[in-house]
Amino acid sequence: MNRAELFRKLSVDSMIAGNERKHGLKRSLGAFELMMLGVGVIIGSGLFVITGVAAAEHAGPALILSFVLAGLACACAAFCYGELASAIPASGSSYTFVYVGLGEVFGWFIGWCITLEYVVAMSAIAVGWSAYGANILELLGVGLPKTLLADPFSGGVINIPAIFIVSLMAVLQLKGTKASARLNNILVFVKLAVILIFVSLIAHSIDLDNYEPFMPFGWSGVFSGAAVVFFAFLGFDAIANSAEEVKNPQKDMPRGIIGSLVIATTLYIIVTLMLTGAIKYTEYAGVAAPVAYALNEAGIRWGSALVSVGAIAGLTTGVLVLLGSESRLVYSMARDGLMPSSFSKVSDSGVPRRAVVCVWIVGGLIAGFVPIDRIAELCNIGTLWAFFMVSLTVIVLRKSQPGLRRDFRTPLVPFVPVMSMALCAFLASQLDPVTWVVFVIWSCCGMIVYFLYGRKHSKLDDR
Repeated sequence: MNRAELFRKLSVDSMIAGNERKHGLKRSLGAFELMMLGVGVIIGSGLFVITGVAAAEHAGPALILSFVLAGLACACAAFCYGELASAIPASGSSYTFVYVGLGEVFGWFIGWCITLEYVVAMSAIAVGWSAYGANILELLGVGLPKTLLADPFSGGVINIPAIFIVSLMAVLQLKGTKASARLNNILVFVKLAVILIFVSLIAHSIDLDNYEPFMPFGWSGVFSGAAVVFFAFLGFDAIANSAEEVKNPQKDMPRGIIGSLVIATTLYIIVTLMLTGAIKYTEYAGVAAPVAYALNEAGIRWGSALVSVGAIAGLTTGVLVLLGSESRLVYSMARDGLMPSSFSKVSDSGVPRRAVVCVWIVGGLIAGFVPIDRIAELCNIGTLWAFFMVSLTVIVLRKSQPGLRRDFRTPLVPFVPVMSMALCAFLASQLDPVTWVVFVIWSCCGMIVYFLYGRKHSKLDDR
């Protein structure tokens, strides 16, 4: 195998022509729906769970700087995603972008990484939904036995609520993109309303003395805090998988990607300021529900119920969007011949049904039977690698295809893409070594699958 064959690429023109000829995804989404999809998947467990522990154990009140640093890394990557989404309006997100810019083998590698990220993240969110759902049921006097609320490794038998929410969102996905987007919009508004209510309720409890010392763990704490809260930003890239279902992808995709990130980052900073100002950061040690804890400490006892409603809404949208994104990614890779072609079949309603069902089954099994906390960090490392490769792709395509239509252009190239790559590499270096070992093993398995199956069945030569 020569070098040219190893790094063969898919051209933008042939990809678009092939897509228009072979698939039937319906274009029904605009910039607003895309922003809501982004906010839906970004704001969830990161806000309701991570903030307290990150403040107590890593950064203290300076956690806002950690969010700024993590947000900066994501912003640089978001500009890159915006340019590529406008230039390459096709499903597949990072996979498709890297396929076109760097070649099939790199595209497969990123696609393989992201398939793991999406399905694990979706399953982890489903487990969180189960916990909040069980809490609400208990408040209503309906209790479920632990055997039906936890996986076999956590003292249970099967996590029924987690499987239920994955199944419910899968059924909704099968009804069509528009129906899914409509529900997501409603739930996002509920979630945002709950957050704004929390801010208005807790604001009177702010004590400026709680901000001292502002940086108790120094800059090292800020950096490690950024690596932790990076989890809170996962998902904005997922909306790029909807490119073929967007009415005007060249203009609306960049607006959706960047807009959702701006909204999420702003809310994260505001909520963090409220949390660390109302309660001393040390008191959040071991607290898994910091928002509810702050409201209870402020004497607002019904805050737990309020937060549960917001958390349920946030986690539901996370499952919905990630399930849709995973199925579109599987669909794109199957359409290119790198996965079984049956996953590329589209229903009369414009939905890749078999891909949705596949993700439904795999995600449901993981959510019901696997202790997600053991592998959830893989979401982070997979995403960081995707951001790194997408940023590199922007630089490569600016050199190799300067005439490519770009309705949105990343500013200050190559500075912004290089900054994105540097920040992603830095944050990845902060992850646990065990995570790296598991990631390397998963990546090696992926390359074996590619050379044994994907390369032999690739449809690149047919385009």
